[in-house]
Amino acid sequence: MDINMTLIGQAIAMAVFVWFCMKFVWPLIMTPIEQRQTEIANGLAGAEKAQADLANAKNEAAKLISAARDQARGIVDQASSRATGIVDQAKTDGETERKRQLEVARAEIGAEQNRAREELRGQVAKIAIAGAEKVLAREIDANAHRDILSRLASEL
Repeated sequence: MDINMTLIGQAIAMAVFVWFCMKFVWPLIMTPIEQRQTEIANGLAGAEKAQADLANAKNEAAKLISAARDQARGIVDQASSRATGIVDQAKTDGETERKRQLEVARAEIGAEQNRAREELRGQVAKIAIAGAEKVLAREIDANAHRDILSRLASEL
C-alpha cells in the first residue's frame, strides 16, 4: 500500500472534521447531557433522602403509636383503679349506712320496748287495783296509794 496524497488529504480532512466537531458540535451535545446527568444525580440523591425520611417517619410513627398505646393502657389502668376505688367506697358507704340504720332501728326498738313496758306497768297497776278492789270490796283511793303503785310498777 502506498501512502499517497489522497490518504494524506483524507487524514487532514478527518483531523479538521474532528477538530470542528470537538470545538463546535461536541459542546452543544455535551451541555444537555451534563445537565441531564446532574438532574439524574439530583433525583437519585432526592430519592435516597426521601427513603431516609420515610424510614425516619415510619420510626417516628411507630414511637408515637407505642406512646399512644402506653397512654391508653395507663388511662385504662387508671379508670380500672378508679372504678375499684368507687366500688370500695360504695361498699364502705353502704356498710356505714347499714350500721347507722341498725343503730336507728335498735334505738326505735329500745324506745318501743320502754313504751310497751310502761304501758304494761300501767295495765298491771290497773289490774292490781281492780283485783285489790274486788278482794277488799271497797274502792282504793288512787291518790293515797300512788307511792305503793309506783313501787309495784318499778318492780315489774
